[in-house]
Amino acid sequence: MNEFALQFAPKLAELKAAMEPERFWYPHGTINNIGNFGALLTGGSRDFGKLVGDRPVADIGAADGDMGFLLDALGFDVDIIDYGQTNRNCLWGAWRIKKSIGARLSIHDIDIDTAARLPRRYGLAMFLGILYHLKNPYGALETLARSAEHAIISTRVARVTTDRSTRLDNVPVAYLLSGDELTADPSNYWIFSAAGLRALLDRTGWDIVDWLHIGDTADSDPASSDRDERVFCLVRSRTFG
Repeated sequence: MNEFALQFAPKLAELKAAMEPERFWYPHGTINNIGNFGALLTGGSRDFGKLVGDRPVADIGAADGDMGFLLDALGFDVDIIDYGQTNRNCLWGAWRIKKSIGARLSIHDIDIDTAARLPRRYGLAMFLGILYHLKNPYGALETLARSAEHAIISTRVARVTTDRSTRLDNVPVAYLLSGDELTADPSNYWIFSAAGLRALLDRTGWDIVDWLHIGDTADSDPASSDRDERVFCLVRSRTFG
């Protein structure tokens, strides 16, 4: 999968550049996350097809849908899910790519913050870099647990407060950002401690299968660009079925 992704990503980038100027597109390459999957997934979970099973895959918070288009090209049945009102180009980018390459995947305009259900039942949901953009992460993870058997989740975490006065490592808490505190982006809300993220997953119906820290794993804080830490985790739902 990683080798295919390395070939697919530059071709997709060339296609985007031919369609619209750079400012039109989401600025971060979501396919880059594939490199972290190799470090995250262990044992039988490394067999991606077995992990998905005979159900579809959801790419949630998909931006331009890069990850979804990659999985579609690999032969998976894929739904892209994002919210047009907060998507960088109102999902027009994903629709244009779908038409251009003839992808089979479906595109859904859904606010995961308020959704009571998702379009289908999934073997695996990609939930990458979206959790701290949600006002209601607790409710969203509960909805996801009813709709997906497995999920790969990534989110920013913090070990100290922004003034560096308080350690958060082992405290199950979340830090509420001010509107311009993190990259001057008011869509950023909650930065969890690692203990807080574990507690949140447990309370919303998920068992942790694999867990990975990347970035500043000593003194990460909620807002500094040079003290960014991310958790990647594979989780299995207790409420799916």
